[in-house]
Amino acid sequence: MTKREEYIAKMKLQLDELDAKMDQLEAKAKEAKEDARAKYKEEIAKLRQQSRLAKGKLEELKASGEEKWDAMVAEMEKIRDAVAHSYNYFKSQLK
Repeated sequence: MTKREEYIAKMKLQLDELDAKMDQLEAKAKEAKEDARAKYKEEIAKLRQQSRLAKGKLEELKASGEEKWDAMVAEMEKIRDAVAHSYNYFKSQLK
C-alpha cells in the first residue's frame, strides 16, 4: 500500500468513526427532554452535513493528481478537524 493509499484509508476510517459516534449521540439525543430534542436534532443534522462535505472532499482527494495532493491533504485535515470539533462541542452540550 502506498503512502497515499494509507492516508486515504486512515482518513476514511476516521470519518467512519466520527459517523458512528454521531449515531450514538443521535440515540442519546432521542432520550432528551422534548424541548431539547428539537435543538439536538438540528445540531445532529448540521453534523451530518459536515460529514457529507468531508466525505465529498475525501473523494476529491482520491481523484486528485500529485500536483494538488499536498494542498488537498491540508484542506482535508482542516475539514476533518472541523467535523471533529463540532462533534466534540455538541457532545459536551448533551447532559
